[in-house]
Amino acid sequence: MRKLLVLALVGLAAQLVDGALGMAYGLTSSTLLLLAGIAPATASASVHLAEVGTTLAAGVAHWRFGNVDWRVVGRIAVPGALGAFAGATFLSALSTAAAAPWMAAILFTLGAYLLVRFARPLRTERRAGRLRGRFLGPLGLVAGFVDSTGGGGWGPVATPALLVSGRLEPRKVIGSVDTAEFLVAGAASVGFLIGLGSDGFLLPMVLALLAGGLIAAPVAAWLVRLVPAQLLGAVVGGVIVLTNARTLMHALDLGAGVRPVGYALLALAWGIALVFALRALLRARRARTAIAVACGATPPRGDSAPKSPSGEVDTEPSRAEAVADSGSVR
Repeated sequence: MRKLLVLALVGLAAQLVDGALGMAYGLTSSTLLLLAGIAPATASASVHLAEVGTTLAAGVAHWRFGNVDWRVVGRIAVPGALGAFAGATFLSALSTAAAAPWMAAILFTLGAYLLVRFARPLRTERRAGRLRGRFLGPLGLVAGFVDSTGGGGWGPVATPALLVSGRLEPRKVIGSVDTAEFLVAGAASVGFLIGLGSDGFLLPMVLALLAGGLIAAPVAAWLVRLVPAQLLGAVVGGVIVLTNARTLMHALDLGAGVRPVGYALLALAWGIALVFALRALLRARRARTAIAVACGATPPRGDSAPKSPSGEVDTEPSRAEAVADSGSVR
């Protein structure tokens, strides 16, 4: 019973992070499960089965709020599902001894990416043109494979690439990637079922993760208004890096005298990333304040409120837009 409670708390913590950042449910939960001694393939399988429920709920919510571009979903979800299925099959074929450093390396890399990503502001300028299938297909394939083999990574791989392209507004990037993840999680679960059998899924673990995630969902929506995503992303990235560094150091058989130095260097890099994240957050807030003051002082001729580039009157930004503006992605 105590173990199930811990797993529920893991799911709750992962969903809180995901709700505030727009990503990292799989990264956070898989890292914590590996730390608890769960086998890599079992951890990834259970996380993905739990994600089938969480991504379904999230996808429906994004659809109702108009945050989904179905053309993008169709062109990224199918290759993503194929990549996820292949990744699940690959991870299932590895022994636990071989899978642990492989999964730790992927999680470490993605954690380092989070540190770099949230240490600087994200450019969200819109560009002309549409996203093409020759870009979306390979992106989905790679993101799906990384997601299954690493226990997470669909959002950190897919969302930044779409945001950097500048051809889709941030709220639709987040909503479309989140909606497509339902198919990706389902395909990964099927792959693990074939590779591991039904014994590869610890149903009590899945239910505990799902319960914790569903409980945390409304709390995360409230938390995102209080905790700056820029700082939270850097904090979570550092935790993931340090946690998985332990497994990698053991796999590389580094001496006892080298490990403290490695941890010290990683901690220093984490501290630097936090400083840069704080500076980026403060600069973004000052810029938004200056824009708000300028718009309030000199409204457009004939208009009572500032308008967006599409010509619609701007109102209070949606949650997805607010998350994207504060430097978080899915």
